[in-house]
Amino acid sequence: MKHIALMLSLAVALALAGPAQAADCYADYKAKQDNPLRLHYGVAQITGECSKPAARRALSQRLAAQGWTLLNVVSVFDASGLAERKDSAGPYYLRF
Repeated sequence: MKHIALMLSLAVALALAGPAQAADCYADYKAKQDNPLRLHYGVAQITGECSKPAARRALSQRLAAQGWTLLNVVSVFDASGLAERKDSAGPYYLRF
């Protein structure tokens, strides 16, 4: 009986843990480099809070490390919005 109760408790705990996990979050953005001027549109995965301010903080650092300046976070979205942006982002699709 203890074995069944333990298994039931574990099943309930796993079921409750599933919804608590954050859904995938992505942001599309515009960035630039100077000398010579280069612009790009990209899509990146964001961890943590799924909001424009959180995406701005994360992307500013990632892009700066590669010599890019974030111009704008266009939007944040879940995985259902990836396919429609893939062609537009080209080589900057999930690069940063």
